[in-house]
Formats: sequence, structure tokens, C-alpha cells
Amino acid sequence: MLHINDLTYRIEGRPLFTQATLAINEGHKVGLVGRNGTGKSTLFRLIKGEISPDDGEINLRKNMKLGVVDQEVPSGPQSLIQTVLDADKERKSLLAEADTATDPMRIAAIHTRLSDINAYPAEARGASILSGLGFSAEEQLKPCSDFSGGWRMRVALAAMLFAQPDLLLLDEPTNYLDVEGAVWLEAHIRKYAGTVFVISHDRDFLNTAVTHIAHLRQGKLFGYTGNYDTFERQLAERNRLDMALMAKQEDERRKLEAFVTRFKAKASKAKQAQSRVKKLAKMQPVATIVSDPIAPISLPGPERPLSPPIVRFDDVALGYGDLIVLKKINQRIDPDDRIGILGKNGQGKSTFAKAIMDELQPLLLDPAKPGFIKRNKKLRIGYFAQHQIDALNPRASAYDHVVKLMPDATEAQRRARLASFGLGIKNAETPAGDLSGGEKARLLFSLIGFDKPHLLVLDEPANHLDIDSRAELIRSLNEYEGAVIVISHDRNLLEAVVDRLWLVDDGKVEPFEGSLDDYRQLQLEKTKTDKNHKPKEENSRKRNRQDRAESLKKIAPLKRKTESLETEFAAAQEQLQAIDHRLATEDLFTTNPQEAVALGQKRAKTEALIESLELDWLAALEAYDLAREREGLD
Repeated sequence: MLHINDLTYRIEGRPLFTQATLAINEGHKVGLVGRNGTGKSTLFRLIKGEISPDDGEINLRKNMKLGVVDQEVPSGPQSLIQTVLDADKERKSLLAEADTATDPMRIAAIHTRLSDINAYPAEARGASILSGLGFSAEEQLKPCSDFSGGWRMRVALAAMLFAQPDLLLLDEPTNYLDVEGAVWLEAHIRKYAGTVFVISHDRDFLNTAVTHIAHLRQGKLFGYTGNYDTFERQLAERNRLDMALMAKQEDERRKLEAFVTRFKAKASKAKQAQSRVKKLAKMQPVATIVSDPIAPISLPGPERPLSPPIVRFDDVALGYGDLIVLKKINQRIDPDDRIGILGKNGQGKSTFAKAIMDELQPLLLDPAKPGFIKRNKKLRIGYFAQHQIDALNPRASAYDHVVKLMPDATEAQRRARLASFGLGIKNAETPAGDLSGGEKARLLFSLIGFDKPHLLVLDEPANHLDIDSRAELIRSLNEYEGAVIVISHDRNLLEAVVDRLWLVDDGKVEPFEGSLDDYRQLQLEKTKTDKNHKPKEENSRKRNRQDRAESLKKIAPLKRKTESLETEFAAAQEQLQAIDHRLATEDLFTTNPQEAVALGQKRAKTEALIESLELDWLAALEAYDLAREREGLD
């Protein structure tokens, strides 16, 4: 299907690929991973033929149809559904010819071919794809020009999926999708008949949608079978084995060098010494994986917390003019809250975030009962959103942006601030407009954390970060001591950072009592049932979803208890392992008998705790399973 052989490519003399080789077989779903700046998007440009390699070759199967999502998104007066249907060039051409053809034999051939390519039910298939990506039946009939850039990117993706190319190239497709759209795309990619090569930093997507991983590092391509978690385990194991082999080789090298040094002057040992010199010369160093350090993302918290709540919504309605987006919001945010916001794009997540930021005032629907938003007077908020990145002065460098925040600081202090976020000498003077997406994100994190905010409001903060940088962001957010509100489709980020979920849906902002797995399952079930649009069945499905949501809400305390006991059980086991490791220390009982006795007592208590926790966990798990069965959730 796709063969990359000894590919070499340089940018301004710097080698980006050096004899890189990779083979992708038909039907494989391959995720391309690697640090920002290693050349993933450049590789796609080489495959598409937009640029030529310096050496090596890229071979595609003859007559293969290649599919890419263009950066030029559709924006004309044509409807969404027609834009998608027109993406199948052969179908469009045959239908046009069928209207004008007069030769009976040709007409018969045209309709035979239309039947072969499944052209007649194409409109239903196109509508299904658009629906999966978040477009209602009414929206599908509207012109592309009515939608924003992010929504038009979805239309471009829908058109490419509809065209069903043999090889589909996708560059960060989940960046402009919400959780629901990402869940649908994962399922669609899994059952896609063709081959898929996708650049992604979304760990959950890479675990769910792909069958293979291609890792780009140090100018080479390395292929792995399995999802991202499998790849990560294989990479760690390979690195461990390489390090062990390198240690063994170094030990042998030292012995050889010692022999040569000791006996090279002795005539009786000269031949043996010379043999060892030759062996040393032939010894090739083990090629270990070099781990490039990740620049930290530092988000300092406030010196002292504020009294709760820091933000409170009382019967608030939000919208724009006569358009009401959200109503009857009654929520509060406390100084230590970690809240993830779920909901489809267009339901009001960003509207809610703007209200928190005091960028949007409540609507006055009833003068007798005006809703209000109360904020602590000393509250400082750090806001990360796509429009904040776009608001960076494209002509000003990262250093120029920091100068405005640190007017009295020395140049060394300013540059140290930038370097702490991974913006060193190489890109500190680069205009913001020329920085990569990841570098812009790091600059914005530096700016929003400057005043040590009490609250961080993060709208898709991980979109431009590679997987390692996302892990660093998670670490930083978990160390941050203020409140955090996260809007993200990255399930790994949400699971690692937040402890509560709010759902923005149907004009409301309400707690979601289930887990992210429960929410994901609800979306998958909705995707399955949405294929039939009969009104009665639609109402029945809505009731079923509502019933399931109510059932999840009922059993949520049991689920939380089970998870809490499981966490305590795991922590106790780790503590026992640490005690055993210390007790295994050589000569502990002779050099420090008091510590040994204390550790023995602590071990006995920990074992008793583990046994107690295990019994409690099994009882809680049984109660949770029975509740799920009683509510009909199994």
C-alpha cells in the first residue's frame, strides 16, 4: 500500500529524515507519533508529493486513491450535504453524464457502475457521516458559509470520509472535534474499509482507533503492532534491554582495555593484546533511545487561597441578544475544585467559560428575578483558549510578550522565564506568528500563569501539544494549587486532572454523576440509535437515554466507593512493596536493628490493612454490580 524506503530530507541543511524506512499494509490503521517539530506533517507533504525527498523514495500502490483533508476548507454557498456528496468525483461525473448520455449501451454501463460504487444510497451515507460529526438534519441543508472555520473543517473531514479513498491521511483530526465527534470518528476509523495513516497526540484516540504505531524519532521511522499503550510498553522494554546490553558491553570494554594496558609491553602477551585491540575497534556501541528532556510547564498557584465560593451562578441565563444559549444555571466553583466540562460543540461550553471570565453578562429574562454571577473581589483568572492563542501579537516575539509583563526585570530574568517554558534562545526572538502551535501554547501558558491565578479556565489546552508535553501539562496542573476548569476532548487529560464532571446540554449546566467511560458509552449508544430518525423511536431513545442517565446517577455513590477502596488498596500494596524493599537491604538488621523492628511491625499492620481493604472492596464491588443489574445497565 505505502512503502517508504531510505527516505532522506533536509530543511535548510538540517536533516529531518535520514534513511527512514516504513511499510504500511492494506487495511492497517497506523498512528504516527513523535515530538513536535520532528517532521510528522512534513512526512505527509512528502507522501502527497507536495515536496520531493533529497534521497530515497516513497512508493504508493498503482492507481491508488489518496485522501487528505485540505487546509482550504469549504466556505461557499453550497449546502453541507451537497459539499460532501461532491467529494466523490466519480459518482458526480457519472450522474452528470447520465443526464446527457443518449447511447443505450453507455447509459446501461453508467448505471451499472453507479450500482457498483453504491451511489444510490450515497445521500443517506453522507448525512450519516455529517450527523456523526455533529451536524443536525437542518444544518446539513445550510450553506457552508454559515459556519465557522472549525465547523467547516468538520465538513472537509466528512467529505473525505465520504469519498472513501484507499489511503486516508489525517493530521490531528480530533483537534476540532468535541468528545462526541471524537468517539464517532474512532468507531468510524476502526471499521473503515481502507488504510488510514493518522498524526495524533490524542492518547485515547490512538488506543481506540489504530492497529499499529509508527514512531518518528531521530530522523528514523519505527513500526510497532498494537495501540499506543502497547507501543509504550514495547518501547520501554526495548530501552531497558538496550541499556542492559550497553552496560554489559561497557563492562567487556573495560576488561579488554585493562588487559591491553597491562600486557601490551610484554612480548609473551603482545599477540593477545593486539587481538583485543582489534576486538575493541570492531565493537559497535549499542544504539539506545535518547530521551530528549521535556521543558517544564510551570503554573504557579496563588500565595493564599480565597474563601469559597470563588464564583457562584444563581439562576443565570446566558446568550447573545435574543438568542438564549443557557438558562437556570445554579453552580458554584470553590478554591480547590477540579471540574471537567462535557458537551457537544455548539451547546454552550465556551459561552459558559466566557461568563466565568466576566466576558459575558447574564441575560435579564425576568426583572423580578434577575440572575447574577458573584465573584470574589480578589479573584485572578488565567484563561487558555484558541482565540487567546490567536490574540497573540503575530509580529511580536515571545520575548516581547514577556517584556510587557516584566518591565522592571533584567533581560536574564525575562529569558529565564521563557526558557522555563521551553522557549529558549532558538525561538525567544521568533515572531509569535512564526512559532509552531505547541510553542504558541507554551507561550500562552507562561503568560496566563504570570500573576499566579486562583482559577485556571482551560478550553482545549492540549490541542497543539505532543503526547510528552501533554503529560507535562498534566503534571503541572496536578501540582497547581488553585481551581481548574477544563474543556477538552482529551479523555486522558480529563481523567488525570479533574474529579468532577459538568455536562452542558439542552440549555443547562448540570453535574454528570457517571464517569467518562459512562459518558463515552452513552455517546456510542446514541450513535447506534441515531441511524433511525422516526419520531416515535427518537422519543423512545431519548427516554431510554434519560432513564440510563438517571440510573447512572442512582448508582454513582456505589461506583465512587468502589473506586476509592480500589485506590486505597493499590496504595497499601505499594507501601508494602516499599517496606519489603527496605527490609531486603543488606545488613539492615545488624546496622540498624531498631528500624528493622519498626519496619516489621509496620509491615504486619499494612498486611492487615490490605486484607481489610480487599474485603471491603469486594463487598462494595458486589453491591455495585448488583445495583447495575437491578437498574438494567449490564
